[in-house]
Amino acid sequence: MHRFAPLIAASLLAAPVAAQDVFDCDWQSSARNIAEPWEENTRTFSNGKTRLALMDTVEPAGGAFWLLVLSPPYDELGGRQCKVVGHNGIGFTWLDFSQLRSSYDPSRGLTFTLPGQLYGDGVNNIDITVSITLNQATGEITKEVWR
Repeated sequence: MHRFAPLIAASLLAAPVAAQDVFDCDWQSSARNIAEPWEENTRTFSNGKTRLALMDTVEPAGGAFWLLVLSPPYDELGGRQCKVVGHNGIGFTWLDFSQLRSSYDPSRGLTFTLPGQLYGDGVNNIDITVSITLNQATGEITKEVWR
């Protein structure tokens, strides 16, 4: 069994790593990336404690749209957490922020749903619905995508 240990370790290191969909704010969250017009592509919820904004980074063209989430919990200086939501390591091909809907379930948190698209074969994109759920107490954000 011990003679296989190096082989097993090497295969684990070579295993694919799942793409992260929700991560701390980085270059995608720059104010210059808020999709224009700003007043149509940013909204607040929970008495202003939570803000969502549509981000357009222009490139990569097949995944340039992201969701920015500013929400509780607050840090020691009173700032909200800042997260960016994408798909499989890049953004979405398109998100229809005008169709953003929200709901609240005390057992799960705030849920936001909107239609969008993922990059397809270069000609045909894949229609999807994106749903993110925010637990404001813990800051956990989960994402689901349906075709």
